[in-house]
Amino acid sequence: MSLFCLVHGAFQGTWCWNLLTPYLESQGHTTLAMDLPIENASTTLSQFADAVIKVLPKTDDDIVLVGHSMAGTIIPLVAEAVKVRQLVFVAALLPYPGISTLDQFAHQLNSDTLQSFNYQLKDPSQLEQFHSEPSMYEPDSLGKDYSDEAVLRHFFYHDCQPDVVDWAISKGRSQQSLAYIFETHPLKALPTVERKYIVCINDRIISPAWSRYAARQRLGVDAIELPSGHCPHLSCPEMLASVLQQISSK
Repeated sequence: MSLFCLVHGAFQGTWCWNLLTPYLESQGHTTLAMDLPIENASTTLSQFADAVIKVLPKTDDDIVLVGHSMAGTIIPLVAEAVKVRQLVFVAALLPYPGISTLDQFAHQLNSDTLQSFNYQLKDPSQLEQFHSEPSMYEPDSLGKDYSDEAVLRHFFYHDCQPDVVDWAISKGRSQQSLAYIFETHPLKALPTVERKYIVCINDRIISPAWSRYAARQRLGVDAIELPSGHCPHLSCPEMLASVLQQISSK
């Protein structure tokens, strides 16, 4: 059986896996999660990775590293530092070595927005390749205030049960570190460990079209499709557990 190390995305924490872990553990797997230091504005991607590495056991050689959303930029760094069997990206950003996430979609934003970010334009030849990709983010999600409850309900939790939505809102954390958007990714290349990507076809934040494209072009895999919104670990945890079980056993 595998150890599933579950790495949460922005505005969330260890709590967000509470509905998923019983299903994985009932199949005989072990689960592990941690709170990333998202409240610290100065936290870097490498420091996020260190927070994951710190809790990983040193003796387990069957680790499946699952990263949701923002954590797609973190789990490859973990796999560079410690031995893991598999990376699973769930509705996740994918890093591009030497490029920030913002670099990848800056061409979708107007000059005023870029100026508000103090964004320094890179050499256009470095970024031209991204112009032909599908949009990374769903257009309606850009520029929204994700500390606003109504925004979270609409974009994060729209397909969750009402009691789950209320619980998730009550547990939400302040996302101060924006390293996953602004920091130039320190990887020189993605690790060669086995990779899987789960696209959420009703995602209102990360574009499903981009997820399918990026999974194929960057990871060399066809995305596995899940009929859920951005947070399947909260809206359909049993279904997500079944998919994780299937892909980890192959």
